[in-house]
Amino acid sequence: MSAAMSDGRKADSERRRQRVMKAVAAAAQRGSRISVSGIARQAGVDRTFLYRHQDLLALIHAAEAEPGERDPASGAHTVSRASLQADLAHAQARNTRLAGRVQQLERRLSAELGEQAWRESGLDAALDVDELQRTVTRLEQRNVELTEALEDAQADLKAAREANRELTRALNQRGQAGVSP
Repeated sequence: MSAAMSDGRKADSERRRQRVMKAVAAAAQRGSRISVSGIARQAGVDRTFLYRHQDLLALIHAAEAEPGERDPASGAHTVSRASLQADLAHAQARNTRLAGRVQQLERRLSAELGEQAWRESGLDAALDVDELQRTVTRLEQRNVELTEALEDAQADLKAAREANRELTRALNQRGQAGVSP
């Protein structure tokens, strides 16, 4: 490549760089939304030109993040995309905290309403836990006694059946002895 061609390319690149910087400054002064695509369009360059020149890309991103000039009509600063995103993130975090608090309060209200309904139903008779425990102990003891009595009765029944079989066998043997042919 000749020196003249190289100088021509450098001059063209420098003109495009100047157009990009002017477009960024104009957009910031107007307070309009700044983006890589928008600046490339305003400057009449391709987006790849901006991505090849990292200093220009950094300039655009910095302009995106900073609040714009004062709005001549209201005198207030225009908002930047970054400040809106920060506001959104804070609002979402607050929403999450409030949702957790609402759930906590709903559980508490549910418990209180349940307790109130229980009291109003009349079923809230004070129960003596010690008396209930004594009753459980008595019933468990009674269960053990009845189980032992059942086992004794089953043993007596088994012995009575065995005695009945022996008597029946003895009677059958006597009856056969008296009927001999």
